[in-house]
Amino acid sequence: MSIKRIARHLVQHHWRAKQIFPPKVLSRIEQAIRQGETTHSGQVRFVVEGALDGRPLFRNQPARERALDVFSHLRVWDTAHNNGVLIYLLLADRDVEIIADRGIDAKVGAAGWETICRAMEAEFRSGQFERGVIDGIASVSRELAKHFPPGGPHRNELPDAPVVM
Repeated sequence: MSIKRIARHLVQHHWRAKQIFPPKVLSRIEQAIRQGETTHSGQVRFVVEGALDGRPLFRNQPARERALDVFSHLRVWDTAHNNGVLIYLLLADRDVEIIADRGIDAKVGAAGWETICRAMEAEFRSGQFERGVIDGIASVSRELAKHFPPGGPHRNELPDAPVVM
């Protein structure tokens, strides 16, 4: 366990997520998700967590493992066509993880998701958090549209609102 990582998580904590993602930015992200979902039959969720605390932090839980926990907790895996996608940002680690249900993951694969994550992280490094998230949502939506185009009436299975943890 890295003392540096613990200190970074304790110092940044949850205030950072609320500072970078105020309500007006969260609203625009929600709109981007809603708009993207008109182009496909998948479901997209965005979660930002300022920092880990308690057990996850002291267990030294990696961002990917934490994203898997959030994916499960928010039931992103529980979509009719197995095409739910979680975009998870752990600010303290400056790490983006995309967790996708098996239906879409089999089509895009780890390398495809990794490309989207790295593009988002590049935007974040230049301080463009809102643009990075919205571009990431658009990229995920393009993949979903390619493999799961809209068919018939669209049922919104998961909330579009971002989650700030």
